[in-house]
Amino acid sequence: MIRKILFSVLLCLAVGLPQGAWAQCQAINEAFQSGEQVVYDLYFNWKFLWKKVGIASLTTNATLYQGKQAFRYSLTSVSSKQCDFFFKMRDTLTCYTTDLLEPLYFRKAAEEGKRFTIDEAWFGYADGLSKVRQRRTWINPQRDTQEMEYSDNRCIFDMLSILAQARSYRAEDYNVGDKIEFPMATGRRVEQQTLIYRGKKNVKANNDTTYRCLVFSFVEYDKKHKEEEVITFYISDDRNHLPIRLDLYLNFGCAKAFFKRVHGNRYPLTSVVDD
Repeated sequence: MIRKILFSVLLCLAVGLPQGAWAQCQAINEAFQSGEQVVYDLYFNWKFLWKKVGIASLTTNATLYQGKQAFRYSLTSVSSKQCDFFFKMRDTLTCYTTDLLEPLYFRKAAEEGKRFTIDEAWFGYADGLSKVRQRRTWINPQRDTQEMEYSDNRCIFDMLSILAQARSYRAEDYNVGDKIEFPMATGRRVEQQTLIYRGKKNVKANNDTTYRCLVFSFVEYDKKHKEEEVITFYISDDRNHLPIRLDLYLNFGCAKAFFKRVHGNRYPLTSVVDD
């Protein structure tokens, strides 16, 4: 669940530009460079105590996809040995985009407890539409493979490609309370996502440094259309737009992800606040 946060939402800074899907899916990368690696500490609230339960690492590299220039993004989440006793987590999310950040392929291998599944999504563009073909493969327990197809006149993202593209959007384009809606492929289905811009706040990370951040909320709506906050996340207010902290509200408790360090960032972290 923490993994899903870390990135589906992450990019809050996203979308909602009302044009054809082809135009929406293209963006100029202005935030990151090949070789960037970001590391997070993951925590869970257990009986009013915050316990470190694992780490997550997000890396970005230039590569080739089917012979063409592309970016490869990889997110790995690993639970600690102490946490493994209660719930083992070994998740790897991978996606490829064009050099203009259009989604091409997404894969999520999730070993969680005794369950092991692989979700995949292949993206295409034709006739003014974004199209995605998805497949879930069950490794343990063994079940029939599930497949589905979907198309939309908006760009369809996955958990990582939305992060990659949204990092290049400008915060000045948003006002407090603005809602950003977009479709996201999970590997099993396409879900409509809603993000709300909340403003700015100073946040302390796990490297004893405070950052000026943009605050976004990932929300869901119940049957009565009542808004429920699922995740609050804090993005560095500089040209890197690095996720600094994520707060996740679960039915059985709360989880947090804290920025620990970054290597290979494209720009200086000018969002650092002097104490």
